[in-house]
Amino acid sequence: MSELRPPPRPLPGAPARVRVPAAASGELVSAAPLADAPGNPVLVRPVGDGVDLRQWLAANRERVEEWLRERGGVLFRGFDVGSPDDLTAAFAALGYGLLDYVNRSTPRTRVDGKVFTTTEYPADQRIPQHNEMSYADRWPRRIAFLAVTPAATQGETPLADSRAVYESIPAEVRERFERDGVMYVRNMGLGLDLHWEEVFQTSDRARVESFCAEHGIECRWMGDEWLQTRQVRPARLEHAETGARVWFNQAHLFHPSSLGAAAEAALRGSLGERIPRDVLFGDGSPIDAESLGAVRAAYDARMIAFPWQRGDLLILDNELVSHGRAAFTGERRVLAAMGNPGGAAETLETIPA
Repeated sequence: MSELRPPPRPLPGAPARVRVPAAASGELVSAAPLADAPGNPVLVRPVGDGVDLRQWLAANRERVEEWLRERGGVLFRGFDVGSPDDLTAAFAALGYGLLDYVNRSTPRTRVDGKVFTTTEYPADQRIPQHNEMSYADRWPRRIAFLAVTPAATQGETPLADSRAVYESIPAEVRERFERDGVMYVRNMGLGLDLHWEEVFQTSDRARVESFCAEHGIECRWMGDEWLQTRQVRPARLEHAETGARVWFNQAHLFHPSSLGAAAEAALRGSLGERIPRDVLFGDGSPIDAESLGAVRAAYDARMIAFPWQRGDLLILDNELVSHGRAAFTGERRVLAAMGNPGGAAETLETIPA
């Protein structure tokens, strides 16, 4: 596999290409884009032996932030890192407060503190592009991945520039999503997806109800264990620092058509309103297949991927760049951490007692 699969030519309105100079004489690191197109992270390598990544990050915070604003991601390669502590230390050095994972949408395991495994879906399944927690009213502005054990084959974490994705979606599709927003519908506790106790990290129904009320989530108890939630969220976001318009929702991922037409028909036919996840326009009307297809095509057109190397640390601006996961073979262990909250409030912690 080549080092990088570049996307097609940039579209009008996509961010300008920037040049990242390599290290000058005396620098501890070298830096250059993986490729000269939107969505490609800056690749940073140590110039010599013994470069302490945590110390370098602490001394170069603004440099990293500038790269994130311009490129959306920074890939650190060749440093002596590979443990959950290294991921925690990198976030601390950059001044990012680590965030917990509540209002979950996928299965993960807490590894240490607020470091988690990446989504634990079967190896033969790909995970479509998404911005982390863009279905919620609070999300991390920063997300990082640490490749402890790359897969034997494939297993990349593809990326896509959310600014370019926004511009790639046909205007008529974009305008409908922007006008009506997105309604996320979830049915939990039926043994078909995450149980509500795992989603909200509590077994106390009153605390779940309080969390939902605080976060604008309509919730209904449908039976002893069945909880149905609905939440309407915008489809577009203006980036907190640059003001750029970005596509920021998970309509194409939550919609059961992401499983394929046959699987969607089977789910709807057998489960009806109990389908684990569904998505509608914010006014409650169905999202047509053509609109979802246009969104998926926009992601596919802008997606790039690079093979993981052991010890790679990738830091993303979660508002500017989406991510996914390719199918893979062999063992794959990639850790994740989230930081710097965005959204309705400056916290993303556990449900209050």
